[in-house]
Amino acid sequence: MLQLKRPIVFIDLETTGISLSADRIVEIAMVKIMPDGSRLVKRKLINPEMSIPKESSDIHGITDEMVKDAPSFKQSGNEIKMFIENCDLGGYNSNRFDIPILMEEFLRAGMDVDLSTRKMIDVQHIFYTMEPRTLTAAYKFFCEKELEGAHSAETDVNATIDVLMAQLKRYEKLGDSVDSILGVIGEDKIIDYARRFSFNDSGREVFNFGKHKGRAVADVLKAEPQYYDWMMRGDFPLHTKQKLTEILNRSLLKNN
Repeated sequence: MLQLKRPIVFIDLETTGISLSADRIVEIAMVKIMPDGSRLVKRKLINPEMSIPKESSDIHGITDEMVKDAPSFKQSGNEIKMFIENCDLGGYNSNRFDIPILMEEFLRAGMDVDLSTRKMIDVQHIFYTMEPRTLTAAYKFFCEKELEGAHSAETDVNATIDVLMAQLKRYEKLGDSVDSILGVIGEDKIIDYARRFSFNDSGREVFNFGKHKGRAVADVLKAEPQYYDWMMRGDFPLHTKQKLTEILNRSLLKNN
């Protein structure tokens, strides 16, 4: 059994698409595992306030008609924020998709949510570290049965938890705590959730894309102030723009 110092919430989202900056949540399922092993479940349909593309509906089965009377994220955001308050987070590919999308929605709704002290268990990361596969294959491999109803958010998030529990049994070196798991698979040092920035060996924020990849962000912004304006106008996630502004402001204060 997973030994927890505080609750951990496993999250799965269904969305209008896969763009971190442009797409929206249409369904969120969250399962909170308490330190005593009990579980609390919350599932909500969300009105994305935009049309759901047919190709996305074909995957998760959620249509415009199904969400037309559902609350918007702005109306549901506080309830979601309270559910994950003081909890670690988990999911399948959650560090690169679900959590970045969720943070974009919080920022878009004008809500201040700080995840900097949370531990994040990405079950896909464990799986790719140990046995590279997809969620359906992971479920079959670790749980030895077929995953029925894949791409339903609640089905997927519960399957993710089942896979994690099976992984803990299979790989003893993972231990039975959030800290011990991250000690084996590593813990990402995140600047922005879209990974447009990363840390270099000296601990400075550097660009992780484009013509300035590998260069210190502060140095580039000092040499090319227009690059900041270009990014702020561009199709980058709000969280990326927020961190870019923080780096710029810190650099300005340091130079004054």
